[in-house]
Amino acid sequence: MSHPVAYWRFNLWDRLTHLLLIVSMVGLIGSRFPLKFSDALGARGAIALMGGVGGAGVIHRVSAIILGMACLMNLVSVAYLILVKRRPIFGPDSIFPRGKDFTDLWQHARYFFGRGERPKFDRYAYWEKFDYWAVFWGMAIIGGSGLVLWFPAIATQFLPGIVINLAYLAHSDEAMLAFGFLIVVHLFNTHLRPERFPLDKVIFTGKISADEWARDHSLEWERVQHAPGRLDEQRVH
Repeated sequence: MSHPVAYWRFNLWDRLTHLLLIVSMVGLIGSRFPLKFSDALGARGAIALMGGVGGAGVIHRVSAIILGMACLMNLVSVAYLILVKRRPIFGPDSIFPRGKDFTDLWQHARYFFGRGERPKFDRYAYWEKFDYWAVFWGMAIIGGSGLVLWFPAIATQFLPGIVINLAYLAHSDEAMLAFGFLIVVHLFNTHLRPERFPLDKVIFTGKISADEWARDHSLEWERVQHAPGRLDEQRVH
């Protein structure tokens, strides 16, 4: 029985950091929303399952630490590629935004309205880069405000007391924004697109088929055809 040729797209480090992000987000949302919406159906039961308000707080803080670890691991990965592997910061394989991403966005919008061809994407499409970096600016707001709420006595030694109120608003509103983005944007773009429905398994297995690679990242696929040994190196054996 023959099987389609598959290639490695994500290594173990990439998959592990993504798994940590999933675990942390489930823990953060699951431990906070029942408290924020305590009058909602099932909220009190969920709080009781976590051991009460105190238990939910412990889960929330542990999940926050896991999220911080995942963000740090991603930064280490980016630094490794730039400093050790000598990858260009704005090269075709880079996760950093570049001019082509903005033209791809415009061309993609025209394509949706039947006014042009679908753009060809490289290793990362513009929305994948946006998803990736959204974690970090969200982390700056949620993480910074979360630390203020976690250690209010220390924070108010250097900042006025009103910062506690501002931190609560920023923490709560940014969490709602992040949750909405995950459900409405990330979930659809990653898993609910017709060509990926019902689940894009690439980030979990690390493997991508030749057909998927050529379809979703055609510029990278065309480029590796002319890179000696690149396909053999990434082929799943």
